[in-house]
Amino acid sequence: MVRLRNVRVIIITGLSGSGKSTALRALEDGGFFAVDNLPVNLLPSFLEMREQGSPETMKVALVMDLREPNFLRDYQRIFLRLESSGFPLEIVFLEASDQALMRRFSETRRAHPLADRGSVAEAIVWEREALADLRDRADLVVDTSAMSVHELKEWILEKFSAPLAVKRMKVTLLSFGYKYGLPHEADIVIDVRFLPNPYFVEGLKNKDGLNPEVVAYVCQWQETGRFLKLYAELLDFLLPLYEKEGKAYLTIAAGCTGGHHRSVTVVRELSELLRPAGYELTIRHRDINLG
Repeated sequence: MVRLRNVRVIIITGLSGSGKSTALRALEDGGFFAVDNLPVNLLPSFLEMREQGSPETMKVALVMDLREPNFLRDYQRIFLRLESSGFPLEIVFLEASDQALMRRFSETRRAHPLADRGSVAEAIVWEREALADLRDRADLVVDTSAMSVHELKEWILEKFSAPLAVKRMKVTLLSFGYKYGLPHEADIVIDVRFLPNPYFVEGLKNKDGLNPEVVAYVCQWQETGRFLKLYAELLDFLLPLYEKEGKAYLTIAAGCTGGHHRSVTVVRELSELLRPAGYELTIRHRDINLG
């Protein structure tokens, strides 16, 4: 049996411009020992050293990506070696849409780390393709396209603030609007556009799904109550199975047209139905302030 080490290791990786430095600073503020751009070949000796120097659980966060020349070639072998040695790696992959990444590089006037491969757009495409396998391997994929720096920092702190002893799966309930695109980080997506829409009700159009009047309108219908009951029963069945398979993070998304009314209310109601099960819940309304 593999002995689990007394080190918590979060590896932040992903696309250039997606917010990795912001995520690392947030974890550092949360008590993690933070290192940016550590060569992947030094990771095993670094973790051994950190473990030996700490009598209690040591929390380590590292940004590792394509800036390091050997990362792409060596990361799979080294990650497998560490996991087989008992180091529980948590890989967090940050990404954003091409448009968001190009806007960020334009606003900050930073050069893309892979600028030698052509234009910023070409570098983004190349990097996305090169990291596809790592993205598939990640425990958590986060799309930061619609997040500000402050929102990302708050989200990271909330996501990783729980002590290591807490073993329950972390569940994110996410509302969104289909007009702004599907959330890439979602594991499960439910379309709630079949519910009556408060947008067309006088006095409710400019209120969101957290407003008591909107909540009352959406929840008054028989189909809403039956849907919530059936969907909660399905999730009660599914979530323990995901947890049994070792999934540490699960994002459940509910979408309506604009992400203002129905999806927000549904996420709110689902959180109340799922909370007694003891999962660590994070609520996020992606598009509530858009449009």
